[in-house]
Amino acid sequence: MGKFDAYSIPLKALTTDCQTFEYHLNNDYFTKIDSPEVRKGDLHAHISVKKNSAGYELIFEINGNIIISCDRCLDDMEQSVTIRERLFVKLGKTFSEEGTDIVIVPEDEGEINIAWFLYEFIVLSIPIKHVHLPGKCNKAMTSQLRKHTAKTTEESDDDLPTEESNSFSESEEPEHDARWDKLKDIIDND
Repeated sequence: MGKFDAYSIPLKALTTDCQTFEYHLNNDYFTKIDSPEVRKGDLHAHISVKKNSAGYELIFEINGNIIISCDRCLDDMEQSVTIRERLFVKLGKTFSEEGTDIVIVPEDEGEINIAWFLYEFIVLSIPIKHVHLPGKCNKAMTSQLRKHTAKTTEESDDDLPTEESNSFSESEEPEHDARWDKLKDIIDND
């Protein structure tokens, strides 16, 4: 028995046109997946499978919390996850993915294993920037970060530089680059 056999949905063996499957995705699941983005979590997955003339429609509803690293202090942080995704499955000769939401599974097998699809939906739901709430970051790490930033003013961990912030303060002017003057002349002449 494989480690992901519990996540196989026997499409051809469905007894009704609509059937549901429930999964508890805990630390054991993430350990088996063995991928670096998410290592821990506690989620509930509800999958509805609807049979239609074109194939099968799988609707994924995943809710719970995952543990990921904070972008600022690198400590673990809890991230809430609420996902609703759709996947269309057709039967064919060989397994293939056509686009982002259509999968073809071999007709002779007649089943789909959704373990990796669950994980992909979870990872894709993680915000690009994920940091602790203000004041919750590791104080020692933010202190080290503060030492290595270009700012000279006293700042709290809420005011640490972000990707969007400028690398110079408002009182400083960036170094003048004559190339921009030439480009501005071209625009002004039009």
